[in-house]
Amino acid sequence: MNKIIHTLPGELRETGLAKRIIPCLDVKDGRTVKGVNFVALRDAGDPVELAYQYSQQGADELVFLDITATHERRKTLVELVRSVATQVNIPFTIGGGINEITDADILLNSGADKISVNSAVVRNPGFIDELALAFGKQFVVVAIDTKYVDGKNYVHLNGGRIKTDIETEAWIKEAEERGAGEILLTSMDHDGTKAGFDNALLKKVNTTMGIPLIASGGAGNKQHFVDVFKYANVDAALAASVFHYGEILIPDLKTLLRQNNIEVRI
Repeated sequence: MNKIIHTLPGELRETGLAKRIIPCLDVKDGRTVKGVNFVALRDAGDPVELAYQYSQQGADELVFLDITATHERRKTLVELVRSVATQVNIPFTIGGGINEITDADILLNSGADKISVNSAVVRNPGFIDELALAFGKQFVVVAIDTKYVDGKNYVHLNGGRIKTDIETEAWIKEAEERGAGEILLTSMDHDGTKAGFDNALLKKVNTTMGIPLIASGGAGNKQHFVDVFKYANVDAALAASVFHYGEILIPDLKTLLRQNNIEVRI
């Protein structure tokens, strides 16, 4: 059975159609940053400016994450979110420090199309149910930071700072059952390495899922996107530094994907 993907509220499409290319803007102190394996962060530019550029280049969606909001116990930078949202005409996901319904409500009313939750729902899984009930599954993206430790993949919290005893595959299953509309899976082992996505893990989990899977962590060249779509059949691929520093231009990437018979939006 084909998965159903919500691209915009009320709009549905099936897997097997267009794959999505998603630039991710990790933001700290109002600037876009990028590191390797979640550390050694360096500046990558103004998130508002980058968001506009990606929208113009043909990105299918954007993900905007305040990467220290949970760690520093503060709310997402709502004003920055509003500024970014006014610059784009594509779906936009906001995450970071969302701990209660009112947080999500403020972000969605500030211009976000979806909200991304990570640490808060691991600590309180019922929060996924609450969000899905309040806003609809299509608005809820569960982000998971996973790392391979002692032969298994484990969920990590607070921007990868805290290891849990929760196995990644079990958590994906529970998140879907509770009402997640999409899973954004980031391999901490691959993140920032530019060595390619964790295709083996992505393929393994994707065969058991009934909701869209977004691959994250490891993109280094255009071929890596071809590989993850062909091998793991993910619904979307997300990257940061290769887009931020101009190493991959989205129109060029989409041309290569089409040449490899991978359907993408023009």
